[in-house]
Amino acid sequence: MKVNFKCFGNLAKKYDCEYNETTVIELTEGEKVSKIMDAFGITEAEAKIVFVNHRISGSNQSLKDGDRVSLAPATGGM
Repeated sequence: MKVNFKCFGNLAKKYDCEYNETTVIELTEGEKVSKIMDAFGITEAEAKIVFVNHRISGSNQSLKDGDRVSLAPATGGM
């Protein structure tokens, strides 16, 4: 399956992920967001907010083909 992945803020600068364009990731059906985070070396402490299809989610969210995953860092007192 293919999912679309984006990072925002300092995550986009620190890791090889874009904020203005999605990176297409190939995964096995049912993999979790944490699999993408592990592949990029992004920790849960760094990715304060996880979005799946524009809704706040978590790293344990199972994914399906065509999902959109975005990670945002902690900002301003989070």
